[in-house]
Amino acid sequence: MPASIACLDTPVALIDVPRMQRNIQRMQHRMDALGVRLRPHIKTSKCLPVVQAQIEAGASAITVSTLKEAEHCFAAGIHDIFYAVSMAPGKLAQALTLRRKGCRLSILTDSLAATQAIVDFGRQHDERFEVWIEIDCDGHRSGVRVEDDALVDIARRLREGGMQLCGVMTHAGSSYELNTSQALQALAEQERYICVSAAQRIRAAGLACPQVSIGSTPTALSAQSLEGVTEVRAGVYVFFDLVMHNIGVCRADELALSVLTTVIGHQPDKGWIIIDAGWMAMSRDRGTQRQQRDFGYGQVCSEAGDWIEGALLSNANQEHGIVTLSSPGEVAITERFPIGSRLRILPNHACATGAQFPEYSACDASGAVHTWSRLHGW
Repeated sequence: MPASIACLDTPVALIDVPRMQRNIQRMQHRMDALGVRLRPHIKTSKCLPVVQAQIEAGASAITVSTLKEAEHCFAAGIHDIFYAVSMAPGKLAQALTLRRKGCRLSILTDSLAATQAIVDFGRQHDERFEVWIEIDCDGHRSGVRVEDDALVDIARRLREGGMQLCGVMTHAGSSYELNTSQALQALAEQERYICVSAAQRIRAAGLACPQVSIGSTPTALSAQSLEGVTEVRAGVYVFFDLVMHNIGVCRADELALSVLTTVIGHQPDKGWIIIDAGWMAMSRDRGTQRQQRDFGYGQVCSEAGDWIEGALLSNANQEHGIVTLSSPGEVAITERFPIGSRLRILPNHACATGAQFPEYSACDASGAVHTWSRLHGW
């Protein structure tokens, strides 16, 4: 029989299922309206019930950040899986095993050296790997620049080596640095334009490049046109978080992941409320520190989930969190937040906070709580 929030030990990762479902529908409807396939990145949740909810809403394929995620999802019946991390030669055997079992696993490259390793291994094992080329659209991380001669060389090497080029992909990670709709729309167009241009350059060289895949939650929700794009790989939208809230792509009442915690002490002279959720529960991610509003280690809410303005998890030790109030008010903190009372903390980065827990407590619309396991490892 499902539990209730009142029965949960703390700290625990809570999913507000109705909010999560609305977030899933919001992104799916937007992609449907823009005429592209949604291939959600599951690295945020790493949780099969969440992934299944995304598939039920309309996603027909997924993106993963580890081959263990791919194995886990394939065992659950999901076949079209893109491992969107540049392929390390030492992981090719693991990828081959998945493909030989019937998984339509595609992999990623962004250099001639990595491409050659894929070709050599594929030939050695008589395997025609499906490969994407990563494009650098904003200088944020990795990928080939669209004007680089290596772009066409990689595509040609894959064809000559007997591999299959799926297409080109990119990720506008610099969108996390923005906070206006105009800037987000401009970057979304830059992401689209550069990735489509990369595909066109490969095609102009007489090589097939069927797919164009882009994706970040901020640009996916800001794009005005996705002409030439075939799919989008957004991820954190499923839960959202304080970084996304600061960027401006979600409201406070759309954040679906929180950490339930218990008040375990006070330092009244310092104005501190001590809780049992430290950085081992919240992670050390301080992503909002570089944004226009710094939420410390998380925004504090009531046990029911209501935002307490000015209440932040301002510091975190391993198992102790320190909550402070910008405006203490007339009621002493020991009375307002007595020992044993409970709070919820909204995370800066849902992916990082989720990774601290082996499972989620998923609270449905009736208040019943279900245990959903979360995948760990590589």
